[in-house]
Amino acid sequence: MKNVNFNFGRHLSRRTLLKGAGISLGLPLLDAMTPAFAKVPEATTAKRFVGMSLSLGLHNPNLVPTTGGRNYEPSRYLKSLQDIRDEFTIISGSSHPGVSGGHSAEGSIFSACPSMRGAATRNTISVDQLMAKHLGHETRFPSLVLNTNSQTSPSYTENGAMIPADNNAIKLFAKLFVDDSPAEQDRQAELIRQGRSVVDVVGAEAKALEREVGAADREKLDNWFTSVRELEQRLVANEEWTHRPKPKVSLEKPTRIPRDNEVAVEKIYLDIVHMALATDSTRFVTLHVTGNGVNGIEGVDESYHGLSHHGMDEEKLRQLGIVEQGVINQWGDFIRKLKGDQMLDETMVILTSNLGNASAHDNKNMPVLFAGGGFDHGQHLAFDQKNNYPLPNLYLSALHRLGLQNESFATSTGEMDGLKV
Repeated sequence: MKNVNFNFGRHLSRRTLLKGAGISLGLPLLDAMTPAFAKVPEATTAKRFVGMSLSLGLHNPNLVPTTGGRNYEPSRYLKSLQDIRDEFTIISGSSHPGVSGGHSAEGSIFSACPSMRGAATRNTISVDQLMAKHLGHETRFPSLVLNTNSQTSPSYTENGAMIPADNNAIKLFAKLFVDDSPAEQDRQAELIRQGRSVVDVVGAEAKALEREVGAADREKLDNWFTSVRELEQRLVANEEWTHRPKPKVSLEKPTRIPRDNEVAVEKIYLDIVHMALATDSTRFVTLHVTGNGVNGIEGVDESYHGLSHHGMDEEKLRQLGIVEQGVINQWGDFIRKLKGDQMLDETMVILTSNLGNASAHDNKNMPVLFAGGGFDHGQHLAFDQKNNYPLPNLYLSALHRLGLQNESFATSTGEMDGLKV
């Protein structure tokens, strides 16, 4: 290694980073910083999380039932899901407090970090990455961050950095299920070993900080040094994974991505995600649906984005309904597969978007379908459409279901009301 230089200076910033060879390590949260998250020894029931997000929202009048409770009358979009009615919950009248900015609020979908258009707000860790931070080391891939079209994602590290998404389904399939050549295995192992050496350097240099902080912070730094060693152990485990055979699956490798049919692209990704979960290759996944091409769908001749800005035009709404029904149906098929494999009770699956009204770029009244995880579903939790309920409460419930002890997540006020196990 060359030119590794860590200059901490005399004063600690609110969030000091130690970086090298592609690894970023956040220092512990010291006094006046937000309390760190903790993990209990064993999870309760759920052990997987899949977050599917839509960059263009869902037309709420077609999604949200007019009545709440367990005897809700299914909306237009939900009629195709009635065979799995007891496996999911519809949540309406909820959003992320303090989040606005239309499309620019995509980064807050799973972090719920308050943001305003034009404001220099730094993002916070997304719920999927918080889960992967504590539990992701148990699988070959701690998490999968996916996008149907681009590298943008709503998955963020605890340092507020966006994780670029895998956006090539063909390469993703190979990454998960095709064994690397011996030369590639050796290359990956060497990169991991370099990472381990950086961990050693970081740990040694960071010891100097102990002379600049008080007794309470020294104890926190000691705990952080322990976490650094744990990271090294995870890197060792990753090195071992590089030489283990990947699982063989019956799913055929995709050979062509139909860029004129975003619903079909969604299916390809969800099929791969299903197989990744079934083979325990990973347990934490986000899939962001961003493709604009939908004129390959029968009855549709405009772009997805153009249809989302319908302005209540009847023809645009008709075509948009075709596209969004397809999106809902693919999500439903994914839930059916998990149920058929007896994985649904251990897998929490959410479908949502930062846009409650894409035509108006409104971030209130986010569309939310939540399935699995051993919760008592089969209901419509209808909160106030004008004074929205905090959706981060759902994320806190999901964290607790995994066995993570968190007093809060982002702007949550507690676990989600009405969501029981």
